[in-house]
Amino acid sequence: QVQLVESGGGLVQAGGSLRLSCAASGLTFSNYAMGWFRQAPGKEREFVAAIGWTSDYTEHADSVKGRFTISRDNAKKTVYLQMNSLEPEDTAAYYCAARLALAPTRTWENYNYWGQGTQVTVSS
Repeated sequence: QVQLVESGGGLVQAGGSLRLSCAASGLTFSNYAMGWFRQAPGKEREFVAAIGWTSDYTEHADSVKGRFTISRDNAKKTVYLQMNSLEPEDTAAYYCAARLALAPTRTWENYNYWGQGTQVTVSS
C-alpha cells in the first residue's frame, strides 16, 4: 500500500521559514517524480514545485521561485520543500504527490498518489 505522509507544517510569521517533508512507503521511490501542490480555502489546487527521478530536473511555480526549493533523498524515500521568506499568500494546505514517470509535471491530474496534506499558516 502506497503512503505519502507530509510533515513540517505550522504557524509562522511573514518572512519566516518552514521545511516540509514527505515520506513515501510502498513504492519504488526512485522511479517516481514528485511534486508539491497547495490549496487554500475557496481556491483551486495550485502547483508549487516538482522534481524528477534525480535532482537534475526541478521546476518551481513563478510565485515561489527564489523562495522555495524542492529536493529529494532517494535513500530516505523523502521529498522536501524548503520555504523561505514566507508570505501570508502562502497560507494553504500543502500536499505532496508521486507520479510514476521520469519527469514531473505541473498538472495535478497526472500524479498517481497523494498525501493527506499539512497546513501552513503565515501570519502578517
